[in-house]
Amino acid sequence: MHTPPNIMTRLLSLLWIVAWPVAALAAEGEPAAVVKAAKEIIPNDKCLECHSDKDLTKDLPGGKTLSLFVDEKVRQTSVHGKLNCADCHGDLTAEHPDDTKAAKPVNCASCHKEQGDIYATSIHGISRSMGSSGAASCSSCHGTHAMLSPKNPNSPTFKLNLSRTCAKCHDNAGINKEYRMRFPDVASHYQESIHGRGMEKMGLVVAPSCNDCHGVHDIKRSVDRSSPVNKANLAKTCGKCHLGIEETYNKSIHGQLLAKGDSRGPVCNDCHSAHDIENPNTAHFKQASDNRCGKCHEESLKHYRDTYHGKAMALGQPNVASDVAACFDCHGDHNIQPVSNPASQLSAKNIRATCTKCHPGATVGFTEYVPHANPLDGKKYPALHLTFVLMTGLLLCVFAFFGGHTLLWLARSVWLYRHDSKAYRETKFETQVDDEWFTRFTPFDRFLHFLVVTSFLLLVITGMPLKFYYTEWAKALFDVIGGAETARALHRFGALVTFLYFVLHLIDLITASWQNRGAIRNPETGKWELRRFFGAVFGADSMVPSLQDWHEFVAHQKWFFGKGPKPDFDRWTYWEKFDYFAVFWGIFAIGLSGMVMWFPQFFTAFLPGWVINIALIVHSDEALLAAGFIFTVHFFNTHFRLEKFPMDNVIFSGRISKTEMLHERKRWYERLVATGKLDQYRVRDEWDRWKKIARPIGFVFFGIGLVLLVLIIYAMVTRLAH
Repeated sequence: MHTPPNIMTRLLSLLWIVAWPVAALAAEGEPAAVVKAAKEIIPNDKCLECHSDKDLTKDLPGGKTLSLFVDEKVRQTSVHGKLNCADCHGDLTAEHPDDTKAAKPVNCASCHKEQGDIYATSIHGISRSMGSSGAASCSSCHGTHAMLSPKNPNSPTFKLNLSRTCAKCHDNAGINKEYRMRFPDVASHYQESIHGRGMEKMGLVVAPSCNDCHGVHDIKRSVDRSSPVNKANLAKTCGKCHLGIEETYNKSIHGQLLAKGDSRGPVCNDCHSAHDIENPNTAHFKQASDNRCGKCHEESLKHYRDTYHGKAMALGQPNVASDVAACFDCHGDHNIQPVSNPASQLSAKNIRATCTKCHPGATVGFTEYVPHANPLDGKKYPALHLTFVLMTGLLLCVFAFFGGHTLLWLARSVWLYRHDSKAYRETKFETQVDDEWFTRFTPFDRFLHFLVVTSFLLLVITGMPLKFYYTEWAKALFDVIGGAETARALHRFGALVTFLYFVLHLIDLITASWQNRGAIRNPETGKWELRRFFGAVFGADSMVPSLQDWHEFVAHQKWFFGKGPKPDFDRWTYWEKFDYFAVFWGIFAIGLSGMVMWFPQFFTAFLPGWVINIALIVHSDEALLAAGFIFTVHFFNTHFRLEKFPMDNVIFSGRISKTEMLHERKRWYERLVATGKLDQYRVRDEWDRWKKIARPIGFVFFGIGLVLLVLIIYAMVTRLAH
């Protein structure tokens, strides 16, 4: 919509047409000011006759419109308020708009030549010269008719507003995609950084904004050697605010690499990022730091992950910052030096002081711990390599042997069930509804078993996520537990319960043996008779393996293949005795290695620090062996055989029927009858009175164990696949 000019304006236009050639000739060879004065004959009032209309628009391609309205009051308050329209729109004549010529873009460089020349060399200027119309121009940052001084708090280029001004392009999804920007949504990332929060939320104008790092009119790509964010210049750019750190960095191994032109030398944004810079004291920064170091030190990161610190860090818990050592806690940050350099935090002179920051009382032996040790490197770490080989061999042998044993037993049971399923069902039914019951486990035995089950599950739940830290289920489980600190406390509590039931069992074993020792004075010789003490340790009721167990094992294997009858067992079978002594071995191996890791300063006071590395291998592999064996072999032997499935109640009820004794432990029954002790074991079955409580608890235990087994298998398959 156009407002028709009045008569006076038309007369002035005619005078302009007549006077212009004369003025131009007169100005030839005259100063530019004279020419400018001649052009200023177009008054602002003439422009405003049209541009004061709020409805004045221009049609653009794609059905869009551009408002041509100019708010004169706002324009007069701008930095250009005293200028005339024609001073900027110098291409327009008095015939506009009747000449139907569109106004050309304003050339700010006609007045701001220095800035214009600099802008022309910037990424924005070069992009526009190559036809990229979406690249930022002067008006994109400074505005147009409302342009204000950068010192004015209302200016889009005022320091507190600058990130939002840059965000108009750099947070624009379409522009990001069109120009393939390296950092999409960069402004929003900056606003959440420590710089952005200081600037925008706290009003700290001393905090850096976009132009402090990238420049103003001379913004260039980071690959440009003259760019302040070019890798070679970045330390200097950051050093403008972080005084002294630049000098420290330049003296470090990283700074020295960069000074030599080695591209491997990391700079500020390699560790701190570009626009997501955060407080280095936060947990999140600490969690991210090891991955950042690992970009260059991949092998070191891999074996750092084998340590408790590395695993807990990878699990990403919020309280990990104050509790777990990251790379820079040991190696330093801006002052990193080779270990051979006396200034290094890990040099022979400084390493003990570095360790005592987290481990007060650390000895010289403690400093011999190797945080990046590779157990596969036999030349560099022979003791660790031997330990790794032995533990791996133990794992493979146990699972191969008992895995085969379980599969053979299962196959034989399935074959018998298919050929005589009725007999199987009847036998199972009769063993559960018999009229005669005998004690197999005392209340104290069942109490100890309860401690074993609960502590073992607690240890697995809190320990296995560390071993399989790389899985999502490990992170989820640690989230439920409450983090590394809580998991460690619960794990140690489980260890104390383990030591408790082990000591209680030893006391009970010694007491029972002493009571049965037959320690009476022989009236003929006057000497004490202690033969029954050893009989209690090595007799038929003992858990100590005997030659009879070997015969039963051989007979059992023959039965698997249909080459002989199923053997008659005594009170304890050969696989139960293996389970029993496996607990002894496990408590020794896991317990001792766990104590070394729990109290490293104490043990390294008289042992070298690399025993901690050995303890970790033993503890981790033995725990995997125990968990895998219990949840597979032990569960099958005890509960998941066809005749026992889904659960054998004896460990909860303590009772065994006469039918079951004759079916599975006939030699024990016959021995009790022969010695006249059967009635000593006879009890009235009271299982029905409380099995509704015990059985659900048992199924919960089994369910947890089976879920953990599936997660462990999944984690191992995932690791092997990669």
